[in-house]
Amino acid sequence: MALGLFRVCLVVVTAIINHPLLFPRENATVPENEEEIIRQMQAHQEKLQLEQLRLEEEVARLAAEKEAEKEALERLAEEGQQQNESRAAWDLWSTLCMILFLVIEVWRQDHQDAPSPECLGADEDELPGLEGAPLRGLTLPSKATLDHFYERCIRGAPADAPRTREFVEGFVDDLLEALRSLCSRDTDMEVEDFIGVDSMYENWQVNKPLLCDLFVPFMPPEPYRFHPELWCSSRSVPLDRQGYGQIKVVRADDETLGCICGKTKLGEDMLCLLHGKNNVVRPGSEAKDPLCVGDSPYLDTMRVLKWFQTALTRAWHRINHKYEFDLAFGQLDTPGSLKIRFRSGKFMPFNLIPVIQYDDSDLYLVSHLTREPCGGTPPSSTDWLLSFAVYERHFLRMTSKALPEGACHLSCLQIASFLLSKQSRLTGPSRLSNYHLKTALLHLLLARRPAAWKAEQLDARLHELLCFLEKSLLEKKLHHFFIGNCKVPEAMGLPEAIRRAEPLNLFRPFVLQRSLYRKTVDSFYEMLKNAPALISEYSLHIPSDHGSLPSKAVIL
Repeated sequence: MALGLFRVCLVVVTAIINHPLLFPRENATVPENEEEIIRQMQAHQEKLQLEQLRLEEEVARLAAEKEAEKEALERLAEEGQQQNESRAAWDLWSTLCMILFLVIEVWRQDHQDAPSPECLGADEDELPGLEGAPLRGLTLPSKATLDHFYERCIRGAPADAPRTREFVEGFVDDLLEALRSLCSRDTDMEVEDFIGVDSMYENWQVNKPLLCDLFVPFMPPEPYRFHPELWCSSRSVPLDRQGYGQIKVVRADDETLGCICGKTKLGEDMLCLLHGKNNVVRPGSEAKDPLCVGDSPYLDTMRVLKWFQTALTRAWHRINHKYEFDLAFGQLDTPGSLKIRFRSGKFMPFNLIPVIQYDDSDLYLVSHLTREPCGGTPPSSTDWLLSFAVYERHFLRMTSKALPEGACHLSCLQIASFLLSKQSRLTGPSRLSNYHLKTALLHLLLARRPAAWKAEQLDARLHELLCFLEKSLLEKKLHHFFIGNCKVPEAMGLPEAIRRAEPLNLFRPFVLQRSLYRKTVDSFYEMLKNAPALISEYSLHIPSDHGSLPSKAVIL
């Protein structure tokens, strides 16, 4: 019984344990839920595939846009490069056209009245070919006529030159001595002895009245000195400043710049050469009329001329009681141009020119010249003209020692100067001057053998001189004889800055001023045309060139 009850209980317990509602199986799922999950998973998978496709399309679109942008940038770069190349080609073409136009214009001006090939064929090293060069078909007087004209009209012209020089030099010595006596050695400029230059001291003066040109060097009082600066010593010299220089006032002890007028006591009637009269007060002074302004270390040529004129006037008033003549300024714009007027009505002109020496050489910086060799006015009032007048006199003297006795070099210059002066009276002055004639002669003296300047060669050398001048005019190029001329003998002692400088073209104004050039060339050929008649007339009759004192002269 018990065993049967145990079996029944075991069956019941087994049934209960195995009943699915009480203990469900872990892996058992309802078929409906599994299908739903499968559908959801499929839908999610499809959604993921669509998202993947969208992302791939977006990536492809971005890549395409980036590629298009890159291509656009490359295209723009190529277009910009092409534009730059076309612009550069256009600029180059424009530049070439401009250069071609300028070359054609220069060629047209230079060859509008082209000379015969014979007259343009030689440089200084080819000068023998100039002898047969025609002067536009114009002929000079014969040798016999030239010799007769020279003997009668020119050889005797300088006869009064020694007496004129002696008289003027004696008077100027007295005048400068009086000037020095009025100056203080501690505060005023120190005036040195004069130096005779140009035609009267080179023995080729031919025109009357005889004119003496005298340089008057001056220096500042200690401890100051002048420090000249030459424009030609630099490679980058402005064209309008070639042949000029400037002068600084420098302390000799410390080389600092300064003006003496602010450190010394000047007289009431003395003028500072650097500065004006209405700008600054001297140190320790409260004067109403200050003498100077410290804004420039350079000497002013106008101040120098005003000082020099004032000093000469005071010096003459001190000694005028000793002389039986009057002294007057000949030209108001040239303070050093003076005239001695005698009671008989005759007069004797001379020029006193204040200058400053360059170092220890014979080169001087000039405040003004009555005849500008460069053919123009200084660029500014602080620019001083370089003068080689002393070197020119030394070169002529040195060359004359090597020439045959009675050489005709100065005779050629005298005849050419005579013709030029007479032509200037007939048609008015041109830019051609005696300085250009002398420069041409110096070039020929350097190129020719001494034996070529014998007296019997006067007609040939005069013809050659005029041909050289014609060639220079037609080429608009006449180089300064000393500046940048390596052929000048070293014995002349030129400063190194002058020897190394670029050559200076004295005819440069003709390149820029066409009307001036045309007038000068016409005047030159008119002079050649009139030469036979002038020489014949003056060979028979010698008129007096002496005149009376101009009414505009200012009595001192």
